[in-house]
Amino acid sequence: MHSVYNQYKDSLQKIADLRYASAVLQWDQETYLPPKGGELRGRQIATLTELAHEQFTGAEMGGLLQQLEAAVGLSDPEKRNVDLSLEDYHKSKKLPAAFVRKMSEAVNKSFHAWIEARKQNNFAVFQEPLAAIIDLKKQEADLLGYEHHPYDALMNEYDKGLTVATTDDLFNNLKPQLLGLYREISSKPQVDNSFLHQHFDKDKQWQFGMDILKNMHFDFEAGRQDISEHPFTTNFNSHDVRVTTRIDENDFGNMLWSCIHEGGHALYEQGLPAEEYGLPLGEYCSLSIHESQSRLWENCIGRGLPFWTSHYPELQQLFPEQLGGVSLQQFYAGINKVQPSLIRTEADEITYHFHVMIRYEIEKQLIEGSITAKDIPAIWNESYKNYLGVTVPDDKRGCLQDIHWCHGSFGYFATYSIGSLYAAQLYAAILKEQPSLEREIAYGNSIKAWNWLQQQIYRHGRYYNSSELCKMATGETLNSQYFIDYARNKYGNIYG
Repeated sequence: MHSVYNQYKDSLQKIADLRYASAVLQWDQETYLPPKGGELRGRQIATLTELAHEQFTGAEMGGLLQQLEAAVGLSDPEKRNVDLSLEDYHKSKKLPAAFVRKMSEAVNKSFHAWIEARKQNNFAVFQEPLAAIIDLKKQEADLLGYEHHPYDALMNEYDKGLTVATTDDLFNNLKPQLLGLYREISSKPQVDNSFLHQHFDKDKQWQFGMDILKNMHFDFEAGRQDISEHPFTTNFNSHDVRVTTRIDENDFGNMLWSCIHEGGHALYEQGLPAEEYGLPLGEYCSLSIHESQSRLWENCIGRGLPFWTSHYPELQQLFPEQLGGVSLQQFYAGINKVQPSLIRTEADEITYHFHVMIRYEIEKQLIEGSITAKDIPAIWNESYKNYLGVTVPDDKRGCLQDIHWCHGSFGYFATYSIGSLYAAQLYAAILKEQPSLEREIAYGNSIKAWNWLQQQIYRHGRYYNSSELCKMATGETLNSQYFIDYARNKYGNIYG
């Protein structure tokens, strides 16, 4: 039976070759593709996507999985790979190859329309391609099937078992606590972060970002960083992980937080077992857990005072005119300023969740059909006024700011908030096991955090679902109180 397993493994790895070849083309499309190459690049990606889908859902793979399902003598990891592949196989069989190709082509068209719409600062340029994506996502939900809400089928693609009902309950519980904390903070004197909005040379920012990634233990022999319109992380295997950032010379935080955030994602990808390439155990657990890694590094560590006790002197040396007169405590308070803002990726840890809730509500209504693409700008602007009290001045800083919809990533946004909750719970567990962690981070050494995450999260791949992995790592399933306690302690100290 081992020969059948080896045949199954070889087949999956060949399918992975196709998928990751497509991913290389997508990464190139968002970083270095010349403008005229977009249309044929879409065809190339669609062809590879269609071929991979056909091979995975074909009769040969189905026969191998049937044999292995009834096999005896498989090791526990081998059995788990087979069980997860069977689950993936039955789900993928619901999507015809022609539909998969059509979706890929629509995503490519939508991506280039989004880029142009941002250039023109005009949602209308993006509206029609986005409407096509939404129609296809509705079809996808129907093909995959759901019990209660069509959006459930799409959310399940990013975190197994995640539903509208569970997310609504989570957000309905979280929202009043966040509002209460925000009101307490708003009643205190505001901290100053004006020093972040000076001129910071692009090349020096890049240098600092690269130094931060190295300190986080990002392996530059197994990855690289580039510039893109919207920061993202992609991987082609655990030894080739790409991150991107963007730089605004008049806003230092723009590069800094995207760099650390994407670095957290990349560490997870580099930590996945290379020997399981192409197999479920070589893939990440869920997007909620993936986001927990980026949010843990970005916020729990990267926005922490110990981290800057080590790194701030280097930053002051790079920018003496801008930061020479700013103390460490002033800098720490400034980078954690709580204030409603327009841009999700630049939001503080408290108001960030309202950005996510807005997108979640809009997506849910789009997929259920109660609104359409043309309604998005007006609903977006009204929601920002209601949730955050800010007026959206234009489309680029409004409904065109995120890349997810042009990628067809409907069902993703809730995982940002859920990931933040997991991050606080995981960080509390690390501190409990490693009481000296923050003292060592203050000396520039974050290896204990990296080692703990490698053992508790990275190496398991998809063996556990999100809830199981959280319980194994922390002793209990997701508990949002860890985030509330973390936020109250942190911002209580900053705002007095």
